[in-house]
Amino acid sequence: MPELRRVPVNGIELNVALAGSGPAVLLLHGFPHTWELWTDVMAGLSDRHRVIAPDLRGFGASSRAATGYDAGTLAADAAALLAALGVESAAVVGIDAGTPPAFLLAMRHPGLVRRLVVMESLLGRLPGGESFLAGGPPWWFGFHAVPGLAETVLEGHESAYVDWFLQSGTLGDGVRPALRDAFTAAYTGREALRCAFSYYRALPESAAQIAEAVATARLTVPAMAVGAHPVGTALEQQLRPIADDLTGHVIEGCGHIIPLHRPKELLALLRPFLR
Repeated sequence: MPELRRVPVNGIELNVALAGSGPAVLLLHGFPHTWELWTDVMAGLSDRHRVIAPDLRGFGASSRAATGYDAGTLAADAAALLAALGVESAAVVGIDAGTPPAFLLAMRHPGLVRRLVVMESLLGRLPGGESFLAGGPPWWFGFHAVPGLAETVLEGHESAYVDWFLQSGTLGDGVRPALRDAFTAAYTGREALRCAFSYYRALPESAAQIAEAVATARLTVPAMAVGAHPVGTALEQQLRPIADDLTGHVIEGCGHIIPLHRPKELLALLRPFLR
C-alpha cells in the first residue's frame, strides 16, 4: 500500500499517496476520481520510480479550497508539491481534469518536467478538438458549470451520479467495489460536489491560460498523448502543432478511465516512455 501524507502547498494541504523509489513520476487524476484512480499504475511503476499521486485541490482528502480551480493554480499546486517533496525533476502524467494543469506545468516549468503524458481531455480551445466537439461538448459540462445548481440537485444522489461516470468510463465494465465506494465517498456532500464542479466553472479561465501559454512558447519536453473512448486522437491533434517531440496512441476497446479500465495496456506505454 502507498504511504499517505498531508503536504502543505500553496496555501492548502494536499493528501498525497507515495510509493517506490527512483526517478519521480507525478500522477494527476480527474473527475470523479481521487489518487486511487492510479492504484494499478502505481503498483506497476513503483519498482523503478518514486510515484507521487495527490488528491487534487478540493478532491478526496485534500483541502476544500474556496478558489483556485483554474489550471494555472493547479499547476502551481503541483510545482509546490514537488518542491515540498524535494523533487527537482519529474515525469508528469495527467488525465481528464488533471491534463490542463499537467500541460501548463510543462509549459511554465520545462526544467522541472522531464516527460509529459496527457490523456482523455481537451486543452482549452486549441485547434484540433473540432471532431470531438462536433456534436457539442459532453452534456455534463454545461450542467456542472452553472454556479450552485448541480450540487443542489445532486445532494443525496451522489452514488448514482458517480456510478454513471464509472460505468460509462469503463464501457459498462465498472470498477472494483472498493474503488467505487472510495470515489462515491469522496464526492458525497454539497461541499465535495461544489469543489468538483468548480473545475468546470473555471474552464474559461483555464482555456485563457492555455491560449496565453502557447502564444509565447512551444511544448519542448518529450510528450505522449494517450486517447481512448471518447476523446480518441483529439488531444494529440491539439498538441501536434505546438509540440517539439510528441508521440500519440489510442488504446482500443478502452473507456475514458484508462488507468482502471486498461491498466496493463497503459503501463505498456508508460514504462518505456518514462524510462
